[in-house]
Amino acid sequence: MDSAKELGAELQRARKLNGLTQEQLAELAGISERTLRSIERGGGNPSIEAVLSVVNVLGLRLVVAK
Repeated sequence: MDSAKELGAELQRARKLNGLTQEQLAELAGISERTLRSIERGGGNPSIEAVLSVVNVLGLRLVVAK
């Protein structure tokens, strides 16, 4: 599995654990629901700002490692 899909799956899991719909999380993160769906699928080309906004709303931390 590629990194974008892994990240998307983890964000989706965290969203569901927090009892949020895609619509609710998108609103809280200040992004469109379409962008959030794309992030969760690991597709598209979302901005790093959009991804970080979702991560922050969910109370997660994004770590870049080699």
